[in-house]
Amino acid sequence: MCSMKICVVGTGYVGLVSAACFSEIGHDVVGVDIDEKKVEMLKQGGCPIYEPGLPELLAKNIEAGKITFTTNLDEGIHECELIMAAVGTPVGQGRRADLSQVESVCRTIGQHTNDERILVIKSTVPVGTSKKCQIWVEEEMEKRGVNHHVHLVSNPEFLREGKAIKDFMEPDRIVVGFRDEKAGTAMRELYKPLIDQGSNYLEMNVESSELTKYASNSFLATKISFVNFMAQLCEECGANVERVAEGMGTDSRIGAQFLNAGIGYGGSCFPKDVQALIKTSDALGVDSQLLRDVETINERQRESFVRKIEKSVGNVRGKSFGVWGLAFKPDTDDMRSAPSIDIINMLLDKGVSKIKAYDPVAIEVAKRSLPEVVEFTENEKDAAAGADVLLILTEWSHWQEWSPEQIASVLSGKHVIDGRNVFDPEEMREAGLEYISVGRM
Repeated sequence: MCSMKICVVGTGYVGLVSAACFSEIGHDVVGVDIDEKKVEMLKQGGCPIYEPGLPELLAKNIEAGKITFTTNLDEGIHECELIMAAVGTPVGQGRRADLSQVESVCRTIGQHTNDERILVIKSTVPVGTSKKCQIWVEEEMEKRGVNHHVHLVSNPEFLREGKAIKDFMEPDRIVVGFRDEKAGTAMRELYKPLIDQGSNYLEMNVESSELTKYASNSFLATKISFVNFMAQLCEECGANVERVAEGMGTDSRIGAQFLNAGIGYGGSCFPKDVQALIKTSDALGVDSQLLRDVETINERQRESFVRKIEKSVGNVRGKSFGVWGLAFKPDTDDMRSAPSIDIINMLLDKGVSKIKAYDPVAIEVAKRSLPEVVEFTENEKDAAAGADVLLILTEWSHWQEWSPEQIASVLSGKHVIDGRNVFDPEEMREAGLEYISVGRM
């Protein structure tokens, strides 16, 4: 393999993991970010995000000289043959994807490139964005009176937070969309180590590639909302959603993943991508009611959980709550669209007197997302100690190290409301706890 020199613009979850992994498979990588503090931390061997295995991978390849970091995008443009945009595309005005960071990267390339370049869009962008990227680059080159060809590629990411390194190194699939063979050849060279190990490498046109990411995430969100809809039916008719999900998931056409009932999906991808696909559908004149229902069920799942608490506890005004888990899922510190935010705010609005919360890694991020009245503790025992009610909002595995009797011994009250179905209902009730979960009697 011939090592490529690539520039990865953006050192968030996707950019930083991609940069580290591309260096690991043999390429020379320049990571670029406008955040000077973040870049300095990376240069010093720090890691600004929580992702298992990432600090070690970065340290190894920084020491080997395979990856460097800078705030100067011009440096990356001049030194690297392939530039990968992995900047954020948050929900903007009108619930559309905000492409301002992608546009900025494209225009900077147009302002500074002196010969041909491969521009890879790794950011999650609506279908049709690559055409806009081409226009933005060419507009800036036209101002300079130059006409260097920039080859556009769509290369969406499919990295799960908490398992991102494995997902990159052992991908289910690598999706690449391009319009000309030079771009296709460059991408095959970029991913050659993974292709050689047998990874599923899929080439398609750009529009199909752009849409694949939204289709994948929206379908997974649909599975989650569907099983939560089934959980509501189970609670009304006396069925057990776990048994129903098992009966569904053993069908190879359906599969068991993402059929865990709970308090709904969150994170940086599913909410944003469902909304973006709705907007794309509307713009193209395609009925998006299915996705709107997925979104509605997810939002109502939080409200349903709060009603479940009130039904079990009664009036929550003046009561104290302990909370186990704040991140939107385990093995990450990501609080974006986390169900815990909505649930805690709804409880505070209803007059809860005290909330003590613990999460193994997300507390510092949660402090920026939750009201100041929330007290953060050093461990789960302190969060539960003396509480009238214990809520379980993230399914961290080590909660299961607690026996029902231990939980009962530290709580002041006896109410445990489990939004992630972590514990066995019968065992919890045998310990004298008033235990309520999702879709299970």
